[in-house]
Amino acid sequence: MLDTSRRTAFDDQHNQFRDTVRRFFAAEAVPNLERWQTQGVIDKAFWRQCGEAGLLCPTAPEAYGGLGLDFGYNAIVGEEHAYIGCNSGITLQSDIVLDYILAYGSEEQKQAYVPRMITGELIVAIAMTEPGAGSDLQGIRTTARQDGNHYVINGSKTYITNGQNGDLIIVVAKTDPTQGAKGISLFLVDADTPGFARGRNLDKIGQHDADTSELFFQDARVPASAMLGQEGRGFYYLMGQLPQERLSIAVSAQAGAQRAFDLAVEFTRERKAFGKTVLDFQNTKFVLADLSAKLQAGWAHIDWCLNRHYRKELTATEASAAKLLHTELQWECCDKSLQLHGGAGYMNEYPIARLWRDARVTRIFGGTSEIMKEVVGRAV
Repeated sequence: MLDTSRRTAFDDQHNQFRDTVRRFFAAEAVPNLERWQTQGVIDKAFWRQCGEAGLLCPTAPEAYGGLGLDFGYNAIVGEEHAYIGCNSGITLQSDIVLDYILAYGSEEQKQAYVPRMITGELIVAIAMTEPGAGSDLQGIRTTARQDGNHYVINGSKTYITNGQNGDLIIVVAKTDPTQGAKGISLFLVDADTPGFARGRNLDKIGQHDADTSELFFQDARVPASAMLGQEGRGFYYLMGQLPQERLSIAVSAQAGAQRAFDLAVEFTRERKAFGKTVLDFQNTKFVLADLSAKLQAGWAHIDWCLNRHYRKELTATEASAAKLLHTELQWECCDKSLQLHGGAGYMNEYPIARLWRDARVTRIFGGTSEIMKEVVGRAV
């Protein structure tokens, strides 16, 4: 259980909400984790349960059926979600996708989609990455050609979270391939659009419960009203949402790091070797002491980021630094905690094995650690 008694980013109302979230996940998520891992996708019913419990899109305005809360409520869901080792796409929906629609969508689009996102009736994915374009979004090849009052989309996407469950896809496409970043636009594509097809639910190293998919667009015809925002502004929109996206990843990574550490303490306290517990060995104490110090600093930094984000002061550079710092810490905690489990850590029946596998991708998605260093380095 996460210790939030000394946190500085949350008030009493936040803490009451956390109790609700924690109880909900204990009842509705934890008993299903292994089954979701086996089937490779989260039940759609779980999304609707999250909606009924008020866990989806907490920041959505009341005008669309939301609660109009601050991002701290999102962070609480993200922390508790990551701590139990669940990899559903609910944080993508609440922390990333929602703000694209609220910030750039027409009133008609907001009314059509946001209320159902809040209830979990509508699951949304965002399709950026392609087989030949990852962090460099200017290199995408998917096109959207205008044809009268419609656009015709052609191309393919890969590694798309919520790809199998998604009812609505935000598609990044080039409306003018000659203009580079200025030729990129965003489109809202319903999953029943002719010409849209889902590919494989991809076989990943970890996060087996997350439906991560290939998506294909072959002459997928959408009305001009499906464009999200203005033509040619897509790259600008993507860059504008980076602080919250990368903060969201950092928050989850920190909670995952804490869970790995807690598992290591629990295991070494019980495991015996050479007549004493593994925790009694100096090396174990030193490893755990080092991780404990880093986690202490990490939580203080997360709260600093959250408080800045509440005031809309968190910069893209600061968020990129947070994403770099906390995902690297997550990997260190998971790897060293697995080592302290010895042979047991390599067995899938122990939670640390799953946490270790799942943590490997966080230094890649949302911008690799190498790209984060580039971003931060430019500001030095």
